[in-house]
Amino acid sequence: MTWATRPGRRAVEMVAQASPESFWLDRPERPAARDRLSDEVDADLLVVGGGFTGLWTAVTAAERDPGRRVVLVERDRIAEHASGRNGGFCSASLTHGIGNGLERFADEMPTLTRLGRETLDGIEAAMDRLGIDADAERTGELDIANCDWQVDGLRELSSAAAFLGQELTMLPGPQARERVNSPMVRAAVHDPDVLMLDPAKLAWGLAEAAQRLGVRIYEGTEITGIGREGEWLLAQTGYGDVLARRIVLATSASPSVLRRLRLFTVPVWDYALMTEPLTAEQRASLGWAGREGLADSGPRFHYFRLTADDRILFGGWDALYHYGSDGARRHEFEPGEFAILAEHLLQFFPQLEGIRATHTWGGAIDTCSRFCAFWDRSFGGRVVSAVGFTGLGVGASHFAAATALDLVDGLETERTALNMVRSKPIPFPPEPLRWAGITITRHQLARSERREGRRGAWLSAMDKLGLGFDS
Repeated sequence: MTWATRPGRRAVEMVAQASPESFWLDRPERPAARDRLSDEVDADLLVVGGGFTGLWTAVTAAERDPGRRVVLVERDRIAEHASGRNGGFCSASLTHGIGNGLERFADEMPTLTRLGRETLDGIEAAMDRLGIDADAERTGELDIANCDWQVDGLRELSSAAAFLGQELTMLPGPQARERVNSPMVRAAVHDPDVLMLDPAKLAWGLAEAAQRLGVRIYEGTEITGIGREGEWLLAQTGYGDVLARRIVLATSASPSVLRRLRLFTVPVWDYALMTEPLTAEQRASLGWAGREGLADSGPRFHYFRLTADDRILFGGWDALYHYGSDGARRHEFEPGEFAILAEHLLQFFPQLEGIRATHTWGGAIDTCSRFCAFWDRSFGGRVVSAVGFTGLGVGASHFAAATALDLVDGLETERTALNMVRSKPIPFPPEPLRWAGITITRHQLARSERREGRRGAWLSAMDKLGLGFDS
């Protein structure tokens, strides 16, 4: 069975009246906005960015050294961007999947696999230690083959995992459909090392914990420039400045304050919908008793999961890039993207005919050419950036934060010795080559799907150059 290319009337009706806001952020429990910085303050460590990477950096810094003066600034509000707009899949993978890791860091993959599991355990321990209730469930994830030609890819994934000491159980069609009742399920692989959680609750909880640990947080505060002021680093904002000894930049898909880093990431737009809560009958019709996160296996893919109140979040498929790395917020609302997602959800679960979406939203992903985080040191190592997660950062951000803190403190650790940490992705070309290359690649990914996964000359060439494209 192939995915529809156009939405029908039933899909349009599903999303037409939905609120154009992230479900995670559009709730009464969202904390009130904190004050913006309006004075000059000094800090031992300035953290720029109020998403997961920045929040984990601030919390970890305060826990490692309770006497350290830490300031965190966020341009908008805590979790306003990627950390409040994702699917809540908290994976142990640090490399955007086993295949990508083996392609780029084969010698380090046993170590990276172990560190990823330790990271996931560390996130669970931190939530318990800090008293954060993020509706976390260690259900794992089912990677699903929707077509016969995708089954071999799942077998290869399971074999590669076994080589690295992971157990990704292969489920043939009947067993897979017992787990998830859909006519589109041909087979599946179960990855146990994935937490499903409420990303906004995690971010809000981390911010509260950081403040309890003494971190000063300012929202509505954008860093416009960084320079030297004697022995200090001077971070400028519109209303006040921060004098800092060290800085960690965790700005996700926003343009880096360091101009030389701006070619290393592009903002790629991802879209999602959230349904109304399922009725008992609807819920029973799906199977899905294990509440696993779900993702399908094509060149373009969907991700979906159940929330604590049994809504379905369904997202992915398209990944849009706008000329000039345009990250304007008007791109959050794309009716055609929401309608095709609704059509695909009804294809996968036809028993949900008539269900309505309550929320539809988009968000920008900080995409780099190697599809996983990278680190940069500047100002003699006193400023460290951690960006480029490419859509799988809920778990990896914890590792990225700890690594960024190691680097900015000048520590030599197992993390900082990794080639993954010491190397960078290939930058994207300048415009108009960037737009042309990404646009052609998107069209070739769609063509690959129609051709049962065959990559073709363009995608193969991009892979060899290290300039692939993923969502």
